[in-house]
This record gives sequence, structure tokens and C-alpha cells, in this order.
Amino acid sequence: MKRRWNWWLWVGFLTVLVGFFSYQFFVLFPITRDFPWANLLLFAIGGVLLIGGLFRAFGRPATYRGKIFGPILAMLSIVAAALFCYGLFYVARQMPASASAPRLGQTAPDFTLPDHDGKAVALHDVLSSSGTRAVLLIFYRGFW
Repeated sequence: MKRRWNWWLWVGFLTVLVGFFSYQFFVLFPITRDFPWANLLLFAIGGVLLIGGLFRAFGRPATYRGKIFGPILAMLSIVAAALFCYGLFYVARQMPASASAPRLGQTAPDFTLPDHDGKAVALHDVLSSSGTRAVLLIFYRGFW
């Protein structure tokens, strides 16, 4: 009996590679940038295909190839998924310490920023024209 290629292994491994490298594309869209569900779905599909390929390779070794390449591809896929998750869920979330940032109640340095019309507005102008002694400053992180 002629042995056949175990395509489940190779398609599973390629799916994991697509999941690993496709975040460069998915980062362009907010729905997949904020939480990488599409990449995790590709990892899951690739994992299911790899497991199915391993069962075929070890269950019927006379028919399907893959007893050597199967575990190697599975381990490479696990390493790729682990590196992706580590990089995205741990390393990317680490914010550097902000030693020079103003603390609560500390006077902010004078600055000038454009308003919604593009006109420059300085902090000292706002404080002097409104007659108040305090201004609430709200900063938020966005996607530029």
C-alpha cells in the first residue's frame, strides 16, 4: 500500500503560521486590534488540524506519513502560539514607569495646545480668564 501525505499536519502548521504573522494585518482594524480574537481563532483551528493529523499519523502509520514531522510541527506551533500570547498579552501591556509625570494635586507646567478650532490655547490664559484657580486636565490614550 502506498503511503499518503498527511495534509492535516501541514495545513494545521500553515494555519498557525498565518495566525502568528497576520496580526500585522489585523492591527489595522479596531475590532481585531483591541483583542486578537481572529489570531486566537486561527491558532485554535491550526491546533485542531495538527491534533487530527497526529492521530492519523500515529493511528494508521502504514497509510499516512507524519510520525516524525508531526511532533516537530506541533511543538513549533505551540512555541509560536506561546510567543504570540506572551508578546501581546504581557510584553505589550508593560507601561514604563513615569517618574517625571505630575502627581495628583501637583501644579501642572504651563503649556499651549490647539482647541477644536485649531486656535492655540495656553493654560495660563484659561486660568486668568475664567477667574478660577484650578483646571481639570484629562488625558487619554488613543490610536494615532
